[in-house]
Amino acid sequence: MAATGSPGGSDGEIVHGYPHLDTVRAAVTALYKRLSYDTVRTFGASVLPAEVAFDDEEELYAGAQRVARAMVRHLRLPDARVIVAFRDMRLAASVELAAGPEYFVELNARFKTHRRDIGAALAHEVMHVYLHRLDLSFPGTRANEILTDTATAYLGAGWLLLDAYREHGPFSQKLGYLTPEEFGYVLAKRALLFGEDPAPWFTSPQAYDAYTKGLALARRDGRQPPLAAAGWSGRRRYARDRRAAQDPRRAGRPGGPAPAGGYTFEGRAPLRVSFPCPTCHQRIRVPVRGRLRARCALCRTELDCDT
Repeated sequence: MAATGSPGGSDGEIVHGYPHLDTVRAAVTALYKRLSYDTVRTFGASVLPAEVAFDDEEELYAGAQRVARAMVRHLRLPDARVIVAFRDMRLAASVELAAGPEYFVELNARFKTHRRDIGAALAHEVMHVYLHRLDLSFPGTRANEILTDTATAYLGAGWLLLDAYREHGPFSQKLGYLTPEEFGYVLAKRALLFGEDPAPWFTSPQAYDAYTKGLALARRDGRQPPLAAAGWSGRRRYARDRRAAQDPRRAGRPGGPAPAGGYTFEGRAPLRVSFPCPTCHQRIRVPVRGRLRARCALCRTELDCDT
């Protein structure tokens, strides 16, 4: 039996940017590999605000159980029962991962008076249950928590975690291990896949700003060479690197990814280029022969390439 928890609160400085981006992308790939394309596509609808709304008039424990059941339904865990309690602790929440069917989640006592964020805390902890049942994990506590945050966002409940991010003068709060911008990036990846915009659900203006920054980065993933949508500077850099890879004087030398490009040239006859799928980040290998269509075998994304 293992216990796992989520950080949160107003202590310390909130980290920004994309320090965990490689792990986030690996987590998206792992989800597709473990769940399959067909299962990922069943999560096209997110948890809705009405399902997790929690006002001061509702009885605390009954309301917490109601929200927990909403998370269990969303993740299709009909035989899992989540029992919610509150206590004083350093973490925002924790869950005991046993064999089931009952799982005990403890929430920080501060949520008794910050009920609007109970859904966010439970989303992360119930995702721990889901991944535990899938036997999907990353080595190391931090990497595994990043996997959990990424899965929560990508499968439709993580907008709550980003919405729990707020900064008002001396007060600041963030739940989860991802930075606000990383949450925004994963939510944007989901939005681009399903055509579902979470922006109207944010009550925190800082959450909306983080989402727009993450969306810009997610869109850039789809404009990297050898994708045909790449911009002029990327195409120019790609052409230069391709000429270098075709230079017979470089035969036998190990290749490597172009700076900031993510692609790698491989082999000689024929020369091939390997690059990350902009949807699932699984690497795709295609021959270098001009304009062609490629299909990611993992997430089935159709890609227009100019190799």
